[in-house]
Amino acid sequence: MLKNITGIIVAIFGIIYGISVQAQELPNFADLVEKHGSAVVNISTTQIIRSKPSLSSIPEGDPFIEFFRRFSPKTPREREAQSLGSGFIISTDGYIITNAHVVEHSEKITVMLNDKREFNAKIIGADKRTDVALLKIEGSGFPILSMGDPEKLRVGEWVVAIGSPFGFDSSVTAGIVSAKGRSLPRENLVPFIQTDVAINPGNSGGPLFNMDGEVVGVNSQIYTRSGGSMGLSFAIPIDVATQVVDQLRNTGKVTRGRIGVTIQELTSELAESFGLSSPNGALVSSVERDGPAGKSGVEASDVILKFDGKSVNNSSDLPLMVAVT
Repeated sequence: MLKNITGIIVAIFGIIYGISVQAQELPNFADLVEKHGSAVVNISTTQIIRSKPSLSSIPEGDPFIEFFRRFSPKTPREREAQSLGSGFIISTDGYIITNAHVVEHSEKITVMLNDKREFNAKIIGADKRTDVALLKIEGSGFPILSMGDPEKLRVGEWVVAIGSPFGFDSSVTAGIVSAKGRSLPRENLVPFIQTDVAINPGNSGGPLFNMDGEVVGVNSQIYTRSGGSMGLSFAIPIDVATQVVDQLRNTGKVTRGRIGVTIQELTSELAESFGLSSPNGALVSSVERDGPAGKSGVEASDVILKFDGKSVNNSSDLPLMVAVT
């Protein structure tokens, strides 16, 4: 009997200890948000949409068509459209990173800080290819965020997003890194960080944090069939974003390298046919005759294994490696 009671007590303590250990392993994001949330901003933009009056809806035989031609307004109609996004401050004098699509075609940009102060912002530069934009607000002493190293991120690691989904500013969501180096259709210059963090319209341009409170990415897009979060969100690695931002800050535009080739994925079957031991590299499908690669002897069906001394593991690696040269 005593033995049974002892066994029960041991089992109970084991369960309690197991719950305690499990509870300790779950992350607490409160300190991170409290310390770094003040540098995340809400961005609202106003666009003026101009539309010319159209008579296309009036059938050609209508007796009033000539009347409408003569007396309808000749000037374009104007209406305001507003959109929301997020961003984060990277310098005490008010430079802000956000997405290019957040501020595209904007007539007016308003930045609201965590303490509800509002500022008019101007666009220093924007790059559609990477979807990165740099804004500036006037002032000093702003809170800033520190940058992390996306290369050190591990798949399965916890990450946190702060932004303004649907205009609800300073909203915090968390998840894990689902994959790294994702290539998306028509997005071959960004090796996206894929996460399952809940990202919704309005989160665009906000920071993705690691557990040390460092920014490792800029939340950019989601994959969705409903218009809302479905557990597939993509962030621009912060090292890619800062390379773009440095150029925008210095010159207002981005200049990229090019070698003048078209490439395709190297499959296992193709690698075997070329006598390669692994499908690493980028297969050249065509070459511009007068381009840099063509002038240096590169030909179609060549496989580029290294660029600037760095290994090309996948074909998707090469465009970014060339672009930043």
